[in-house]
Amino acid sequence: MSGVWVFKNGVVRLVENPGADSLDGSRQGSNTRRKVLVHTPSNEVITSYAVLERKLSSLGWERYYDDPDLLQFHIRSTVHLISLPKDFNKFKPMHMYDIVVKNRNMFEVRDM
Repeated sequence: MSGVWVFKNGVVRLVENPGADSLDGSRQGSNTRRKVLVHTPSNEVITSYAVLERKLSSLGWERYYDDPDLLQFHIRSTVHLISLPKDFNKFKPMHMYDIVVKNRNMFEVRDM
């Protein structure tokens, strides 16, 4: 089974991804679209962790320096933790959707 979890109007659902032909979930073919994380209020595409950190810090997220292999953010008053790979090139849609779910109406994932 392949697909992505989509959070919309307070409901999370699995959207099937018929373009995922290989076992590792990567798409093949000429119609492959790249996913991007967009900060909804400013309509800005997140192009680096520096940009993402600015957006998250404005929402109350703080850097968490406990694991040197990950870039992590948390909000003091909650148990929420966002864990991302150190290398922005390894920033995948599953990481983007984690951010979307934990910041309702502030981010969305779009096809580029």
